Amino acid sequence: MTAGAEVKRNILVVDDEPQITRVLRTALAGHGYNVRTASDGDEAMEIMREWRPELVITDLSMPKRPGWGVWAEGAAAVNSPAGAPPIA
Repeated sequence: MTAGAEVKRNILVVDDEPQITRVLRTALAGHGYNVRTASDGDEAMEIMREWRPELVITDLSMPKRPGWGVWAEGAAAVNSPAGAPPIA
């Protein structure tokens, strides 16, 4: 990496409504973030096992696994600090 180069941060957006993930992905990527999206909690967990986001933005009410479950299980899966705040 060259001096002064910015590190792109990873953000995972989880929502079962495609228009919400699309808007957030476009806005965040436009500000230089690496963004991945998931349409439910199970997909989010799969992504978090292979790709470590620094931030997860999640819907609380989703099929298969609610947002709080994604936050709690995801933090454990990626060895995140216990105090990492959710953005829901």
